[in-house]
Amino acid sequence: MLSRTYSAAVLGIDAYTIEIEINATGQGEASFTAIVGLPDAAVKESRDRVRSALQSSGFVPPKGATLINLAPADIKKEGASFDLPIALGMLSATGKIDRELLTKVASIGELALDGSVRPVKGVLPIALHLSRNIEGIQALIVPWQNAEEASAVAGNVPVIAVNHLVDAVEFFRNGDTLPYKGGLKESPSIDSLRIPDLSEVKGQFLAKRALEITAAGGHNVLMVGPPGSGKSMLAKRLPGILPPMNFDEMLETSKIHSILGYLSSGSPLMDLRPFRSPHHTISDAGLLGGGSQVPSPGEISLAHNGVLFLDELPEFKRNVLEVLRQPIENGLVTVARSGGSFTFPARFMLVAAMNPCPCGHYGSMQRECRCSPNRVTKYRAKISGPLLDRIDIHVEVAALSEDELISSSQGENSSAILERVVKARLKQSERLKNTRIHCNAQMEPAQLQEFCRLSKSCETQLRHSIRELQLSARAYDRILKVSRTIADLEDSEDILSEHLYESVQYRALDRRLW
Repeated sequence: MLSRTYSAAVLGIDAYTIEIEINATGQGEASFTAIVGLPDAAVKESRDRVRSALQSSGFVPPKGATLINLAPADIKKEGASFDLPIALGMLSATGKIDRELLTKVASIGELALDGSVRPVKGVLPIALHLSRNIEGIQALIVPWQNAEEASAVAGNVPVIAVNHLVDAVEFFRNGDTLPYKGGLKESPSIDSLRIPDLSEVKGQFLAKRALEITAAGGHNVLMVGPPGSGKSMLAKRLPGILPPMNFDEMLETSKIHSILGYLSSGSPLMDLRPFRSPHHTISDAGLLGGGSQVPSPGEISLAHNGVLFLDELPEFKRNVLEVLRQPIENGLVTVARSGGSFTFPARFMLVAAMNPCPCGHYGSMQRECRCSPNRVTKYRAKISGPLLDRIDIHVEVAALSEDELISSSQGENSSAILERVVKARLKQSERLKNTRIHCNAQMEPAQLQEFCRLSKSCETQLRHSIRELQLSARAYDRILKVSRTIADLEDSEDILSEHLYESVQYRALDRRLW
């Protein structure tokens, strides 16, 4: 007897529908003959898990040869999320579940040998896809642990949460299982999340100012300073002054984290901008995304709409750093593998930190540098000029003086800075409302020409800076973007001379050190 049901899987960061067909002959001893449709090893092993789950739940598997087809057959199927729909399809083939009703319900879930349903990855993009009434789906059955995640985006499609295979069967028999009632919770405040506050960092007023500009315009920043000067402390406090994500940003960010199973059970959508800090031993595949056949998102995609923090920048392999060039420019990364070419979103704020030399004390007035000139040059050469050009703000983080260390006075707290950042972002949103971009760092040449006009005196000033610092065309664009952000923070409609001066000083560091 032939039965049919639906499920879904993730390809890239979006989901697609999978039609599962089960054909059972009904003769002979219970056995599986094949699962077809490009299944991987985990999918092939589902026949053993499903058989044990059916028997443990008091059901008799179909007798004779059973053929299971996962369509479309030309896309490789991965993972254990098809266990539950396969089991329901087999019960339909034996007459335990109404076949017509089964075609109106989609399901996902891994089965344990005793029939309990285990959570799976990628439920959020799957629920979002199926909520668009794909193939006339009228309900979605998911593991109980994934129910809140699915219900946040399922819209009018009821989400049925189950703990056991028996629960799913009871839903088809008499509808006793009620739809899971979930939804979005109110976003917690910064205080309740206990994000470290910038006021905890002593001194470093120039670096704090640079971080405020970074947050206000979505810029990239490089901090250079000796060990213990507070570079990592500053970076970890940046999320506390970033504006909250809108719903579209939350949805896009949450989809990426759902695919990798990183969403917490108590939060269906990410409402705090991600902060990713990979170790310097990471590979280029770990940073960009990869896999043997179908690639998964990497660290730069997990940092989408948030912060990618690279501490000890020169310690990263040169080839790993160079792969950042395209994502920084385009906000996307394309990864090609044998299973196809996939594009992941990767619009992040790059925050990097490094020492000025291997020992960390080059140029220090307090401690003598032990590095030879050749060693210092070799150390800095690990960071290429093209990559530095793509970093908008370069700031020196000097060692603290005795007075600054001993002082008990605190600087401005994150909430006060956040208020100014949000106001600046609102100005940018209004200015860029007819475009596809959201902040100054994303402006293209057309927007730069329209929104970053300079007076004659500012043009003369900028010409002098380009000539003295030998700035590239890319550096010129970034100076204009940072100047526009500084003007927004000062609530100025025009870019003034002082805004331009401050912006240029954030480009002088790389020319002096490199």
